[in-house]
Amino acid sequence: MNNAPLMPKATAVWLVENTSLTFEQIADFCKLHPLEVKGIADGEVATGIKGHDPITSGQLAREEIAAAEKNKDHHLTLAVSKVRLPPVKKVRGPRYTPLSRRQDRPNAILWLVKNHPELKDAQIMRLVGTTKTTLQAIRERTHWNSAGLAPMDPVTLGLCSQIDLDFEVTRAAKDRPADADRGQTLLSAEITTNRPTSGPTTQAEVFGSSAPKDRPQEEKLDVDSIFSRQAEPAGSDHE
Repeated sequence: MNNAPLMPKATAVWLVENTSLTFEQIADFCKLHPLEVKGIADGEVATGIKGHDPITSGQLAREEIAAAEKNKDHHLTLAVSKVRLPPVKKVRGPRYTPLSRRQDRPNAILWLVKNHPELKDAQIMRLVGTTKTTLQAIRERTHWNSAGLAPMDPVTLGLCSQIDLDFEVTRAAKDRPADADRGQTLLSAEITTNRPTSGPTTQAEVFGSSAPKDRPQEEKLDVDSIFSRQAEPAGSDHE
């Protein structure tokens, strides 16, 4: 079954006024009821509507109309458009929240704020279909029902799907700096090797603490003198 032309009633008005097609042929082409087409011919239906020429708009060929006028059993065929329109991309707008679930929306917002602090406000608004004012009030604990709120998973509540939640969390993780969760790290070699242009460079600045002092040189022992003393007899008066 062919699709209906653009502005079917206006097209039917033009066909009634400018062709000898039957009511059934016009009704079949415009996807209208034959009695409605008869009403257009009698001036009872579509009064004030200006006829739309399907030949000029490229929806119907002139040869197709001529063939249908000769054969009352011929069905008009909508012409294939030669212009290819690009596919319309679906825009992710605010999510519709059922009335039965809207009372649970603040609990879901609180759950997202606590468990996924990396999510941006726009992402939370898309997931649960909330407003900036409500989200800010829950973040700042100024919501009228802050004391009665309890964190609840929005997927469990049916406010969003697990796929949508994972998608937003993954996107937030990519946008977040890589060292956002890290603590103190080592400085790069460019910083540590970059000496100041003025002032002396001390060991404490390089190593972080003073270098160990050199140990005093040990006194050289006279080995011959020690052994000569041990060889003397015990009763000698050597001093």
